[in-house]
Amino acid sequence: MALAFALVAFAGCQNENPVPKLVPLPISTVSGGEPNLHISDDKQVYLSWVEYLNDTTDALVWSKLSNGAWSAPTTIATGPDWFVNWADFPSLVKFKNSASMAAHWLQISAEGTYDYDVKVSISNNGGQNWNPPFTLHSDGVNAEHGFVSMVPLDDGRIFAAWLDGRNMPGGQEDGHGHGGGPMTLRCAMFDEAGKLSEQAELDGKVCECCTTAAVEIPGGVLVAYRNRSDEENRDIFYTRLQDGDWSNPKAVHNDNWHITGCPVNGPALAASGNTAAIAWFTAPEGVAKVQAAFSTDAGNTFGKPIRIDDGNSAGRVDIVMTDDQTAIVSWLEVVDKKAELRICKVRSDGTKDSSQTIVETSASRSSGFPKMVLNADKLLFAWTEVDSVGTRVRTGEVAF
Repeated sequence: MALAFALVAFAGCQNENPVPKLVPLPISTVSGGEPNLHISDDKQVYLSWVEYLNDTTDALVWSKLSNGAWSAPTTIATGPDWFVNWADFPSLVKFKNSASMAAHWLQISAEGTYDYDVKVSISNNGGQNWNPPFTLHSDGVNAEHGFVSMVPLDDGRIFAAWLDGRNMPGGQEDGHGHGGGPMTLRCAMFDEAGKLSEQAELDGKVCECCTTAAVEIPGGVLVAYRNRSDEENRDIFYTRLQDGDWSNPKAVHNDNWHITGCPVNGPALAASGNTAAIAWFTAPEGVAKVQAAFSTDAGNTFGKPIRIDDGNSAGRVDIVMTDDQTAIVSWLEVVDKKAELRICKVRSDGTKDSSQTIVETSASRSSGFPKMVLNADKLLFAWTEVDSVGTRVRTGEVAF
């Protein structure tokens, strides 16, 4: 599918400056998907994705942006027994103040549809060689483990949060292939040697297959996810680590979205100093919306939600902060059975600019979750292109 790259402006319709455009950044890929982006503490941009080698074997690869071009892909790991899913995608992060990197992927552990583990591999030489993987969770149960968020911390460790189904096997299925017990949200830290520490359960009952989000805040970590109440309300909750203790989970906002199945649409987080911003998808009473909210106290409380979308959203959000009062939200807006990747600049005082279309893409699950990072004075995007032949990873950037 030939993609129509759209012109975008960030200052709204009043901006009389020349309108910048999305500039494609070609990468070496044949057939792949599930892209992810990471900016390290030294402001280097990394792209990871799954390359589909053949009908049975997949590879997790990475590339680094240098002088406006992606480096040749480097393979992290390959496997014939991976769980490859459009919404539950791998990631790569770099340890702070170190050449070491960590990457995760999902590996099938048993015969059940959702029996898979989170595998993590560490490179101690800048991503050229990767150590044998370890399992992020220590329960040893054949169950679903995934939707991982990894965050490098100032203390030299990596924080990881994930959905953990260790309590799910043994019960009747819920109609979506999952077992009858509750999905949980768990976390752990690990160092450059892969040593796990501070394993904890953050919430004992959460939505089964929505992406998680995590970000470092002053003195701790902020985690957001989709909760699941006994009444089947599935709103976005958050918890934060401060002074060594986790807070009780709270709703960002009581949307009261009552839905009996998982919507596969999690939140996104960003932070700048003591300000945190969150974006999420919700659809109470059948009204689909993308919303954003700000916290000015490092994630202790959040303000009122600000609606972002243009009336027909499919969610799949991301968010970055340009300063401690301003965020840019991205999402998919459905248009004539297709989708457009759109962005909107929003401020903590509730004001926002008009939305802008970045690129046309597919509304199908195969198009996955577009990712966005802020790289100096440019927004960098990664998404999955879908056509009749297959899928490929595409990237591009916009100056603003």
